[in-house]
Amino acid sequence: MEKWPSLFLVLEVFFSTVLSYPNGEIDMACDSLLPMHGNSAPQISPPPYAIFVSSTAFNPGDEITVSLTAMNDSSFKGFLLRAQTIGGYVAVGAFRIITPNTQGLVCNSIQNSSVSHTDRKSKQKISAIWVAPPDLKHVIFSATVLHNFTVFWAEVQSQILVSSSLPLSMSSKEVCGAQKFCFSSPAGCDPRDSNCYFMSSQALKSGGFKFEMSGLSDGYVAIGFSNDAIMGNDDIYICGRNASDHIEVQHAFSTGYTIPSTQSLGKVEILATSFNNGLIRCSFISRNAILTQSGAGGDSLYYVFLAHGPSSAGQILKHQRTPFVTKQRVNISSSETQGGTWSTPLIIKAHGALMLVAWMATGSIGMVFARYLKSIKKPLLGKDIWFQIHFWVMLLTVAVTIIAFILAFVARKGWSSGAEAHAVIGCIVMVLSFFQPLIAFFRPSPQSNWRFIFNWFHMLNALVIKVLADADLFLGLQMLSSPNHWMVKTMGGFVGWEVLIAIILDVNLWLKTRETYDNSQAKVKSEILLLLIYLCGSLAFVIALLVGIGKS
Repeated sequence: MEKWPSLFLVLEVFFSTVLSYPNGEIDMACDSLLPMHGNSAPQISPPPYAIFVSSTAFNPGDEITVSLTAMNDSSFKGFLLRAQTIGGYVAVGAFRIITPNTQGLVCNSIQNSSVSHTDRKSKQKISAIWVAPPDLKHVIFSATVLHNFTVFWAEVQSQILVSSSLPLSMSSKEVCGAQKFCFSSPAGCDPRDSNCYFMSSQALKSGGFKFEMSGLSDGYVAIGFSNDAIMGNDDIYICGRNASDHIEVQHAFSTGYTIPSTQSLGKVEILATSFNNGLIRCSFISRNAILTQSGAGGDSLYYVFLAHGPSSAGQILKHQRTPFVTKQRVNISSSETQGGTWSTPLIIKAHGALMLVAWMATGSIGMVFARYLKSIKKPLLGKDIWFQIHFWVMLLTVAVTIIAFILAFVARKGWSSGAEAHAVIGCIVMVLSFFQPLIAFFRPSPQSNWRFIFNWFHMLNALVIKVLADADLFLGLQMLSSPNHWMVKTMGGFVGWEVLIAIILDVNLWLKTRETYDNSQAKVKSEILLLLIYLCGSLAFVIALLVGIGKS
């Protein structure tokens, strides 16, 4: 007789297992979203599943496609999905079933208010259409997902959805300087104006900050917090259009001049978003710690960046103008106002201007004299005048390059994260430039049998330096903001000008070797004339780019 209770116990466990896992009819778990699988506990590791929604905004009666998806080649055999209010545990709204082998359940006395499985087959993705009920402000989709009978994850959640019918009580300047910190460009502008880029922060008694941002953009507006006025190691919040053309808030971290890496939204509550006549607006509360270095928390003193730019299929692209940035570190918990302008840091401008002068002016002139003007043999301080000009101009070029090189490292306080190509090429140019005059100092005499080795090395090294320097100038100018990238195009025009003059001078040199000219005086005059034309054209390009750098 003692065997019968054991048999009944085994049968009870068997039937409870079969009924609670394979067919999804688990109405008893509506409140907790936990399966009735004995003593199994939810996994604490990050879930290999995600919930995606077709829109982050809704009106009553709107239909939102909700998809539960397995990530990284994972799968699931069971699930229970519902919509709920923020902080609530009651199902709201109703689903329309569209994926085979899924079913609607009755929770909170509402038909199809939750969705579950009907079999134990492995699944990679299921979808359902949620119909929004009236009188909802915010909603989030939450699910328990079962990898197998004992391994499951609870509270797998989507991002927060916001009712489009909510009034937008955001991006207002009325209490700037009294109750919240505000930063805008132009200074003191009204965020309702299309030419105003605006952000505000307000410390909350419950912890965290309420952030607002707005601006005219066809892609995104973003705010960043940094320990310095240069991009890199910045905590960023992005208000932008997603792949479904709806406005959503994203959290990201910037490592430099590359696209910021997306982070988990974390403890963020979306208050309102909108996109009207090109004006993007977001208002949200964040209780995340602000991180200005990976894994390191900061205080409330930061340089604040305000950027805007295009996006493609929900992916932000590089901003076309340098971000607006505060003049110094500011306390985002304070009640003050700041105005910002888009401006490249002065030390970076100095670096760019010096490199530009070195390799578009002095360096180019020194090379032209060495290759094409050796016929000017008048002595100066015991040496031919062409040699003296070449020597001192190139020495000046190396000195200017060294100063600009040091300024770059001082500005970045180390290696330039996110601008590796520009930095690497710059280092190569610096090393080759340093050794060029050093090797020339130990050059053999003109009568030496080894002189030709020096001549070839000196010429080829100079050519490599010039090509790399011009390439690096292109990369550097791409980092600066200019309408329609006119500075990069101007640099392209300068390179074309140099190539044209080099061809003309080479033809002139070839004609000299064929003794087309009757006298040396005519030779010198033609070369000086070409030099003056070259200098005038180059000076125009250099001045244009220096002005552009100054205004960047």
